[in-house]
Amino acid sequence: MASKNYPVLPVVSIMGPTASGKTGLALALAQDIDCEIISVDSALVYKQMDIGTAKPTKAELEAVPHHLVDIIDPSESYSVSAFCKDAVSLIGEIHRRNRVPILVGGTMMYFNALINGISPLPKSDKKMRQALEEEANRIGWDALHVQLCEVDPVSGARIHPNDPQRLTRALEVYRSTGKTLTEWQQEKGETCPYDIVQFAIAPEDRAILHERIAQRFDIMLEQNFENEVRKLLERGDLHPDLPSIRSVGYRQMWQYLTGELSYDEMRERGIIATRQLAKRQLTWLRGWENLTWLDTFANDNATKIASKLAL
Repeated sequence: MASKNYPVLPVVSIMGPTASGKTGLALALAQDIDCEIISVDSALVYKQMDIGTAKPTKAELEAVPHHLVDIIDPSESYSVSAFCKDAVSLIGEIHRRNRVPILVGGTMMYFNALINGISPLPKSDKKMRQALEEEANRIGWDALHVQLCEVDPVSGARIHPNDPQRLTRALEVYRSTGKTLTEWQQEKGETCPYDIVQFAIAPEDRAILHERIAQRFDIMLEQNFENEVRKLLERGDLHPDLPSIRSVGYRQMWQYLTGELSYDEMRERGIIATRQLAKRQLTWLRGWENLTWLDTFANDNATKIASKLAL
């Protein structure tokens, strides 16, 4: 598609829960406007993790330029600050190519940090973290999650009991400083220098989203998701505490391959974990400002976005 000389090039974000149709909408939008896609997904950054992340196909990646996909090894970590730095840099590069940057994904922490700024959080307290881990070994992560919900209900609603890293961090911040993670996050840091036209897509009926999640998980299993995770396990340098392996689906398949879960338990827990992720994503989005909602099953979503951009 030939470039258009827009008077002011916008930046667009397409947010939404998992399995809501974000990728399909972005690709449809690419038929109407000259754009490049910046992935806002903490799992798509990993190489060798394709099926379980619902990574765009090779044909889709070639049809429209994609960024922040397949950029690091599963043994590495990719921070929120690294995402913000990369995203701002990419937006500038895409604008210089006279194209529209489309931010697409469901990692709400990334979107929040980019749009609202990274909060000036206190440094990690190693002794406090060790004390919390010892406490978790005594009373369990569920009990610690209850404690978090009591002092910081907003973080408690967003952080799952099976996410020890974020749960520990939230409690560590509160116990070390006397201020909740939510209070710290309300102190905004440097924000994105670009105005972003923001959209969110989801089915109107939550039950339908749950059905789509189960269907997608079963499709992943049919595509041999088990073999993908087996190859990661056989590498020998990865472990279940890494951010990559903690990703929904990967954690449960890893537990199945190491004998902790039966196949049926893996499937059930994988679907449940994905639905819980979608719930947390929707919790973020319900309080989001300046957001235009789109229905997953509408036929004119791409047209609505292009019209709002006046392109």
